[in-house]
Amino acid sequence: MRRMRVFAAALPLALAACTVGPDYVKPTTATADAYKEAPPVAPADAGIWNPAAPADQVPRGKWWEAYKDPTLNALEEQVGIANQNLKIAEARFRQARALIGVSRSAEFPSLTALPGIASVRSSNNKPYFSRTHTTGDFILPFDASYEVDLWGRIGRNVNAAGDEAQATAADLQTADLSLHAELAIDYFDLRSADSQKKLLDDSVAAFADALQLTVNRANGGAAPDSDVAQAKTQLDTTRVQATDITVQRAQYEHAIAVLTGQSPSSFSLAPAPLALRQPSIPVGLPSDLLQRRPDIAAAERRVAEANEQIGIAAAAYYPSLLLSPVVGFEGHSAADWFNWPSLLWSVGFSMSETIFDGGRRDALSDTARASYDAYVANYRQVTLDAFQQVEDDLAILRILQQEAQQQDEAVASAQNSLRLFTNRYVGGRDTYLQVITAQTIALGNERNQTELLRRRMEASVLLIKALGGGWDAGTLPSLKDLEKSASAAP
Repeated sequence: MRRMRVFAAALPLALAACTVGPDYVKPTTATADAYKEAPPVAPADAGIWNPAAPADQVPRGKWWEAYKDPTLNALEEQVGIANQNLKIAEARFRQARALIGVSRSAEFPSLTALPGIASVRSSNNKPYFSRTHTTGDFILPFDASYEVDLWGRIGRNVNAAGDEAQATAADLQTADLSLHAELAIDYFDLRSADSQKKLLDDSVAAFADALQLTVNRANGGAAPDSDVAQAKTQLDTTRVQATDITVQRAQYEHAIAVLTGQSPSSFSLAPAPLALRQPSIPVGLPSDLLQRRPDIAAAERRVAEANEQIGIAAAAYYPSLLLSPVVGFEGHSAADWFNWPSLLWSVGFSMSETIFDGGRRDALSDTARASYDAYVANYRQVTLDAFQQVEDDLAILRILQQEAQQQDEAVASAQNSLRLFTNRYVGGRDTYLQVITAQTIALGNERNQTELLRRRMEASVLLIKALGGGWDAGTLPSLKDLEKSASAAP
């Protein structure tokens, strides 16, 4: 009997070490040795954004400081404090973190108390009873229930909850990166609108002077009235454009207000032209993206979670072992509860095995494996999309840099042409139509120059976002850290 008791006690411990299902292996994905597109060459005095290396666990998230704009820095700081979409992502992370505790609780026995007081009168007609019999029962039992994790199902549930919490933490970082990038883009768009407005206002002032010139020449008989009409048309058209640009400016200002958690009606930014310079952005190697991008990290963690689900489905094929000890007190009255003779106890275990379920376990196993395959494909697709985004943004920046140089030359040529045609008109050698044409070309080139600067700044933000914004997968909290922070949360 003694040997049997030792064997019975050791059996659950021995079986608890068994874990069924596949061990997790991180899926492979195609990566290149280098990017096809080379990064643009920035001026030597431009700001430099330093991304985190894969092994570096120091967060370097304030990438917007590379643009050296105090107003932008102040706005970006407000996103993390007041943005409601970020608060939603943070709440979902806390929810996923708390679910680890739900899964972890299955590793411990559950203890319940069910005190009861009863008075029972037996029937006179009860079999084997010849007289009325009344009894009283005062009982205070404590029931424990504990499922031994024979095949690793409970442990895999804990790991799956931890993987989901890590994925949700990466989702939070993705939301944070996206919102900060969106704010930077809206800010550059607003400043570009300010530049366009200043350019159009300056053009309105110049065209008003040109109109006065044609009026004076017409009054002196040196120019026909058609020149005055053309000059006035040019002035009025430009005024309309200057007014219309304020519509876009207002929309960008409202978008910035919402991103920073403020009401658009109480938020405003003073006009200031876009006068920033694109920072130099080291891009590293394509393989670095597997560590830098939080969305890739989230996709990989969900692959690990899906792998745990395969093991959980496999454990359903094996028997479960349930320990159910009971200890308590029973007596004729509550006063008898804590007397030693009133002690009662029982201990035992039961095993259950499903013999037939109509193919349910097979279907669940197939579902888990199909889900795993889907998450692997999603992980690889997210990685490919990341490579594409980086290549796209590198190409855009390289081409726009070349286009901006060409545009600078076009602006200088257009301004020179306008000066020549204006002088020839004043000297009576050309019609005002030539001046109008030169004015239109010069204004169009100057506006395009401003638009190219906006596109370059926007592309630089998108490249930083595509590179992960300096984030690193090493900053993901471990399962132990998640449990510790969950227990410390109010």
